[in-house]
Amino acid sequence: MVIDTLRQGTILIVDDDPVIVQSLGRMLEGLGQIRFALSGSQAFKLIAEAPPDIILLDADMPGLSGYEVCRALKQSPDARDIPVIFITGHNDEAHELASLEAGAVDFIGKPPKPLLVQARVKAHLHLKLTTDALRRSANSDPLTGLANRRVFEQVLEREWDRARRTATPISLLMVDIDHFKRFNDSQGHPEGDRCLIQVAHLIQQLAKRPADQVARMGGEEFVVLLPETDQDGARHVAGRIVAGVEAMGLAHPASPVAEVTTVSVGAGSISRVPALDATGVHGEEAHGPMALIRTADKALYQAKAGGRNRFESARVDEAPRA
Repeated sequence: MVIDTLRQGTILIVDDDPVIVQSLGRMLEGLGQIRFALSGSQAFKLIAEAPPDIILLDADMPGLSGYEVCRALKQSPDARDIPVIFITGHNDEAHELASLEAGAVDFIGKPPKPLLVQARVKAHLHLKLTTDALRRSANSDPLTGLANRRVFEQVLEREWDRARRTATPISLLMVDIDHFKRFNDSQGHPEGDRCLIQVAHLIQQLAKRPADQVARMGGEEFVVLLPETDQDGARHVAGRIVAGVEAMGLAHPASPVAEVTTVSVGAGSISRVPALDATGVHGEEAHGPMALIRTADKALYQAKAGGRNRFESARVDEAPRA
């Protein structure tokens, strides 16, 4: 795996002294995109908008101190992995220890020395970017870039539980490229890979909401998890995927369905997730998230049996319908 240059990193400088901010900005020029905040509250707003890859944080600020900011970040699931380097005028052992106890990865005294600042930021930024790349690699399908099966199963479990708590519907689409083996046999595996990539990207575009999760389950099969979506909404997305893939016009001369690549889609939906039983588990298997997968899979089978290049939908424990 090759990590891109450090220029892809984002550095957030947080200090109530504009002179220090400007000085650090000049020292770090060229290492990444630099943003700055003059207070802890302003830093939280910037982090919520777009989490940086590393934070240089003044320990002594009016209002929220750097220690308070760092401790709050380490308690946040969205920010706890961001490395924090304290910049402070206190160079004694007690303040360095306090910085590390608050969750910082490093400590730099004021006035900051350019070569020291650059070396430490480079090291921690490279480690952060490398870790992020490894995490993405573990969570994504290497060919299409979509989430992999493991991630999908984790998201499904989480969204199923959330649907139960909020009493909202949830739907799942299973998408299968029609006669893909014939595609590979007639046009070769490199063209087959390109087909998979193009279909994956189209599905990702059509699942527009941030909460929608698209994943590759393996081979030519994809899934789309649609939180807060009832059967009508799932049918709408399924229809757009079927029509969108056919409209791409990817040649598939070996297909008995059409001269272009097509997909079949099975949509499974549940209007309300059953409550947990007295033991705090799903109870009957039919009441767990696997019920949604089985329903979508049965609907997919019906779509294929009905001629392909189409979709079928069903609610959990109900028969599929086109």
